[in-house]
Amino acid sequence: MLIPGCHYRLALTQSILAFTQVINAPTHYRLDYPDLSLILALVRGGSLARAARLLQVDVSTVFRSVRRLEAALGQPLFEKSRSGYLPTNLAQALAEQAERAEQALEAARIGVEQGGEVICGTVRLTCTDSVLQALLLPALARFMPAYPALSLELSTSNDFANLSRRDADIALRLTRTPPEHLVGRQLGTVAYRVCASTTYLRSLDGDEPAAMTWIAPDDFLPDHPTVTWRRQHLPGVVPAYRCNSMLSVTELVRAGLGVAALPDFLIGENKGLTPIGEPLAGYDTALWLLTRPDCRALRSVVTLFDELGRNLRLH
Repeated sequence: MLIPGCHYRLALTQSILAFTQVINAPTHYRLDYPDLSLILALVRGGSLARAARLLQVDVSTVFRSVRRLEAALGQPLFEKSRSGYLPTNLAQALAEQAERAEQALEAARIGVEQGGEVICGTVRLTCTDSVLQALLLPALARFMPAYPALSLELSTSNDFANLSRRDADIALRLTRTPPEHLVGRQLGTVAYRVCASTTYLRSLDGDEPAAMTWIAPDDFLPDHPTVTWRRQHLPGVVPAYRCNSMLSVTELVRAGLGVAALPDFLIGENKGLTPIGEPLAGYDTALWLLTRPDCRALRSVVTLFDELGRNLRLH
């Protein structure tokens, strides 16, 4: 299932060769690594001064080097504007390739220092903002320092389309029925409870749920368990606040604006929320760690997948 470890020289050579294929300069100028470092520094810095600091040279050296490189390539790399140096499409493409070469070089250095194989590459991970905040970030803090050559691209969304469109490699999703075309494991069960802040509870005249101010997910999450529960048990309630994420719902409850049914991993101790009653029976869901079948051949994805399976903790 797993491919061999990173072949550092090959990866770096392939990345640099990719730069030369991006352009078709009439002079057939051959880009080298200092050229790529120059372009990347100016794209990242956005100005000659910041690029000079990144490269640890003076501003005039950066200016002359850029002019010389553009002349050699026979086409512009940057446009001067009031906001700084704006990269052309060519410079942006070269900078993206330069980052890959930079990662390959860093992986090679780490491999030499550690005297062994290094997990490297970029893995794209998607989850909801509430899962990111309460579950994923603590897990990453526990194990990511052990993988200095592994890069993550994180995105927050509420659907499975990211994996289906191959926009992501791994997904963390709250669902009872994950899509059949994905593979993974269930990490645990998530229950929901109606919660409020202490301040809001003190302002109530009674404990009748229908008379409370409700906060709920909006139509972006029409099938959310808490929405289904409210419609079945409190059909006459019209939420005063609607949000497109459960993390936003939670923040409004914490601010004392009303009550909402929240997942138990957002309720824990010292979070300023007080549960009202027992968990909503029959409306729980599960946290799934998912990936595409083709990703199981990628060592970087498999490594991150296994680490998440070991380190993600439902409270």
